[in-house]
Amino acid sequence: MSTPYIPCLDLGSYINGTKEERKKFSDELGRAFNDSGFVTITNHGLSQELIDKLYENIKAAFSLPTETKRKYEKPELAGQRGYTSAGKETAKGAKTPDLKEFWQIGQNVTDGDPVKNEYPDNEVLEELPNFNKVTGDTYKKLEENGTHLLRAIATYLELPIDYFDKHVHNGNSILRGIHYFPIENPETIPDDAVRAGAHEDINLITLLIGASADGLEVLTRSNEWLPIKAHHTDIVVNVGDMLQRLTNNKLKSTTHRVVNPPRELMKTSRFSVPFFLHPRSDMDLTSLPSTIDAEHPKIYSDMTAGEYLDERLREIGLKK
Repeated sequence: MSTPYIPCLDLGSYINGTKEERKKFSDELGRAFNDSGFVTITNHGLSQELIDKLYENIKAAFSLPTETKRKYEKPELAGQRGYTSAGKETAKGAKTPDLKEFWQIGQNVTDGDPVKNEYPDNEVLEELPNFNKVTGDTYKKLEENGTHLLRAIATYLELPIDYFDKHVHNGNSILRGIHYFPIENPETIPDDAVRAGAHEDINLITLLIGASADGLEVLTRSNEWLPIKAHHTDIVVNVGDMLQRLTNNKLKSTTHRVVNPPRELMKTSRFSVPFFLHPRSDMDLTSLPSTIDAEHPKIYSDMTAGEYLDERLREIGLKK
């Protein structure tokens, strides 16, 4: 289900629709991203079987012994591949690390593109033989959906429909499996410790396949926290900082967080699998001239996607 503030859109009406239906989808998506920065998407082509297998494998990965998971933790990769243990990521501006651990899967370049040399290999989780295939299949499907969504955004921004295509082909996108682990003694954690502190995403757009429990909230323009309610099969999509920079704040990178459950439920796990759609590192994020005028002066300095990612990874503590 959606809320009055977070529209629910049918992606199939864009992919397979008439010219009029595609234009309607583009307009509605653009308005939502201009307003709240969030939508939920149905009819996205991810089968229930794949979603179930994804969460089954993500839960199994985090159920492995700590010493096994630590085999796949490579600090030199700044959390961009494999396992990252608890206490490593802190929301920008926060003092206490998030109450989570995560596993990241990156781009697998198969067409000879030299950009492959920029990306580390994905860690192969030997203990779970289906893990890499299931997460890889999910990655490609969400990347495909993200490309369609960016084409709709390009139309809304009155850009060529394929404006983003060359930037996201073999882009530096990340599929992140997150485990918000149980807290056996909630009274022992710092008062400001939360599952995910208030933050904005770094990338162009984020696609999130449901979650195993409630907890995601977005900050509205009226400065109120709004819980996001979506069916487990829906995809929640939000704008990231890179798209906000590119559009000079025309499209909003909305602040969001994952709040702790009631104290009696702190001993339970929450699992989440967002897909952070990143462009190639050489994409120029200089604000589009069409988004700058006397009423909307240019806000951001010029930089590439790679430069911005490096800056943000340092701010959240993953890169030293």
